[in-house]
Amino acid sequence: MDTAGTRSPEQLFEEHRPLLTGLAYRMLGSMWDAEDTVQEAYLRWTRADRDGIREPRAYLVTVVSRLALDQLRSARATREAYPGPWLPEPVDTAAVGPLDTAELRDTLSYATLHLMERLTPPERAVFVLREAFELPYDAVADIVGMPAATCRQLRHRASARLSDARGGDRFQPSGEEHTRLLNRLIDAAGGGDMAALADLFSQDVVAWNDGGGKTRAALRPVIGREHVIAFVAGLLERYQVDEIRLTEANGGPALRLTIDGRPQITLLDVRDGLIQGVFVVLNPDKLTHLAED
Repeated sequence: MDTAGTRSPEQLFEEHRPLLTGLAYRMLGSMWDAEDTVQEAYLRWTRADRDGIREPRAYLVTVVSRLALDQLRSARATREAYPGPWLPEPVDTAAVGPLDTAELRDTLSYATLHLMERLTPPERAVFVLREAFELPYDAVADIVGMPAATCRQLRHRASARLSDARGGDRFQPSGEEHTRLLNRLIDAAGGGDMAALADLFSQDVVAWNDGGGKTRAALRPVIGREHVIAFVAGLLERYQVDEIRLTEANGGPALRLTIDGRPQITLLDVRDGLIQGVFVVLNPDKLTHLAED
């Protein structure tokens, strides 16, 4: 039982803030929205009749989940009108709570967050609550307002859609494999070695670029190895690479680059030892929750 004891309402909430932020972020893919959601939950917590709340953690998870689900439903239309591909906001791992299980790590990985954009809001909510936070179906049903049997179906459907999109892979590769590929990517791109670069990509690799209409970026995904190589070659020919180094985001390695004075973060989807997806976040509004390491 999660009782309040002698702790103040503010102390109780702060104890759960990392978990709540991680929950909201996984559901929304945006740290800005996640922080707003958690702040709204805090305001509701301060106004609640806490004498009747026996388990603050369960209460707060329910409040944040419902707020995030409402936000996710309203955000879909905005993301569909977004200039170019909409990508999740990369974040520092420490900002979104512990990663004690493989499921918590997997649902924070950038490739998984990107795939979760394919799910309906109820599918995403059920998947995150059940898969990452291991809530019983009765609790999930109460949060999303659907029968437990329906939630089971939604979780199964979401898992199947993500598995199909991943080609059957359940979890992301190790950080060591990711880092090796990123270092090879740095060496190949830095040396202008397009042949070595091509060896890193799968035949059907896709590159997404999110400029948010605030900086120059491809407005459509770049599909296929030859097109991605040509796109990278064009960038290297046209722009000056001021900085390129390894960093960390979403529980795994990433690249921090500055090209022609514009900062960006590049993250990879790696499968079977090859790069399947390239996610380039250039929108400056989406780079504010990453530490300047």
